[in-house]
Amino acid sequence: MSFKIIGTGSAHPARSVTNDELAVFLDTSDEWIYSRSGIKSRYICTMETILDIAEQAGQAALENAGITGDDLDLIICTTVRGDYITPSMACVLQKRLGAHCPAFDLNGACSGFIYALDVAAGFFARKRVKKVLVVSSCNMSKLLDWTDRSTCVLFGDGAGAVVLGEGDNLLSIHLSAQGDPDVMFIPNVSGNSPFNRTPKPAIALTMHGQDVYKFAVNAMAHDLKLVIEEAGLEQKDIHHVLPHQANIRIINTAIKHLNIPEDRYHTNIETHGNISSAAIPTLMDELNRAGVFHSGEYLALSAFGGGLTTGACVIRWG
Repeated sequence: MSFKIIGTGSAHPARSVTNDELAVFLDTSDEWIYSRSGIKSRYICTMETILDIAEQAGQAALENAGITGDDLDLIICTTVRGDYITPSMACVLQKRLGAHCPAFDLNGACSGFIYALDVAAGFFARKRVKKVLVVSSCNMSKLLDWTDRSTCVLFGDGAGAVVLGEGDNLLSIHLSAQGDPDVMFIPNVSGNSPFNRTPKPAIALTMHGQDVYKFAVNAMAHDLKLVIEEAGLEQKDIHHVLPHQANIRIINTAIKHLNIPEDRYHTNIETHGNISSAAIPTLMDELNRAGVFHSGEYLALSAFGGGLTTGACVIRWG
């Protein structure tokens, strides 16, 4: 017993910010950003909180599954930072959705959604749940240095969600972690203790792009090969690949190391940017609602992020 996906949802802030708008206050241009990342625009929170966006995505997934919050047995939220350190975003979301089940947050950075699927699979295997909501929601715009053109142009805000039901459609899954806080990190609240003698931390996301690029390409190629083999499939059997939407160059380079036809890879990075763990479930919802997936087709998911973490899985749709 693992699970099957019975509903999807996604949401984003109302405000879309184009590359040309960033060029007004940054030494950059639409051509510079797009040629290096594949991004044309991204959604940015203005009046909304990330919890507001998570609620919209979660509600959309519940409606798509034909259930209500009261039917849920568990809520898992993945985020690098909710609106509070505590309570967790999942707990506040539980109240908003009218649910009465256990709820907790999980931080696997950009790999968080796949980490959450593996955690959920364990609950199903132990027969502790029948309906689980996974919501991945990230407010990256609040974690950036908006004077740093190498990072702030890459990220956006948004949420994606899935409802999981009983089934056997998770065919394989693989997680990894390689502890390295230097390649990519986001500082936490430092407070103002008069007794603190540690160095002042950075105030926003710090990322060494070339190191992330090399790690991501190798991870995506390695992990997809592994989970496809563990699912008892060949690469040509995969109908759809949903990669993490970090940078189009990473995706295009990884494609060259795999034998899956290029037209089976899906992206939405051009209009969303990198929305961390929300990237894959948001893309999944868009494709689901567009009628791209068909029952019995095989989906391969691959993510990589700060930690450094990776996650990949193969899911049978329907």
